Amino acid sequence: MERELILVYNADSGLFNIIKDGFHKIFSPSTYQCNLCALTYGKFMMKNEWKEFIDKLDIHTKFLHRDEFYKQLESHPYHLKDVKFPAIFLNRDQKISLFINHEEINQCKTLKELMNLISSKLTR
Repeated sequence: MERELILVYNADSGLFNIIKDGFHKIFSPSTYQCNLCALTYGKFMMKNEWKEFIDKLDIHTKFLHRDEFYKQLESHPYHLKDVKFPAIFLNRDQKISLFINHEEINQCKTLKELMNLISSKLTR
């Protein structure tokens, strides 16, 4: 059985969007719309603690922006298109399901809380 975590940011891809989001995180962090990004990235780069955590997981991980996720969903069930972001999905044998929803991610106040949430759900 093949398993993969798909972590989807509440942001779109592209250089303009990345720059805009970077400035938003710096100048107005309290209104930034993606807690997954806010917890896992510093001002410009992925946090080392997060990268080490992901590298040690016993499951392949993929990071996507919202628009990239929608492009890949064209051949998947329609109900996934209504999910709010950020979100984490589990792809098990080409069947994608919601694994951690936006409310659970947004309740995490620290990176450690997010890592604990992911770890606890993976061991269930």
